[in-house]
Amino acid sequence: MARVLVTRPQPGASRTAQRLRDKDFQPILLPLTETVALPVDAGVVAGNALAVAVTSANGVRHAPKELIAALAALPCHAVGKRTAETARAAGFLFVSEGAGDAEALAEAIAGGFAGQPIVYLCGRVRFPAFEERLQAAGVRVRAIETYDTVALDYSDEAIVARLSGQPVEAVLLYSAKAAVAMQALTRRPALRALFEKTQFFALSGRIAAALDDISSEEISIAPEASEEALLELLQAPR
Repeated sequence: MARVLVTRPQPGASRTAQRLRDKDFQPILLPLTETVALPVDAGVVAGNALAVAVTSANGVRHAPKELIAALAALPCHAVGKRTAETARAAGFLFVSEGAGDAEALAEAIAGGFAGQPIVYLCGRVRFPAFEERLQAAGVRVRAIETYDTVALDYSDEAIVARLSGQPVEAVLLYSAKAAVAMQALTRRPALRALFEKTQFFALSGRIAAALDDISSEEISIAPEASEEALLELLQAPR
């Protein structure tokens, strides 16, 4: 049974671990980042906004209740199924669900809001393509940062214990920040042997690019930015 290191933050890490067990892999949880709420003043919401966009469930999960209440009656455009479910659970009344890709979501909604303001619930660390595409179409994007992503640090001893002193066959990477942290772990003298034969599976090319010290033969990139595609890649014959 292949051992797969899951580096994404909770609560997603536990969901991924269960999916891996269902596919007969042995998951090992080692979140390399965590998301933390940022202070947000609900009064900053643009009163004339026509819609809300969310490209990560964390954008909703970490938003204060007062902010959600102020926005809940607006159409909410969620990037994918998990984000849409989180938005509905938080109290949004009208939620549309994208296919899971932020740039595709921007393309889908750009034409309908040219010259109009929308609110974007997002993280402090984010890929700019979503906002750039909307702004190029004349959409007035009001970004409200509800959370930040911070790196977690582990001692060599803690990681060796987490891995039971045994090498891992695969590592799943969901963010560039986690990829940078993962690469730093592989450089540690006490840990190198654990990752000598590891294959790294990245959710996107941008994430893979952060692994600049690792051979391209050791990196596989999901054909689309979804966990389903990433896990299918993990199962593909090598």
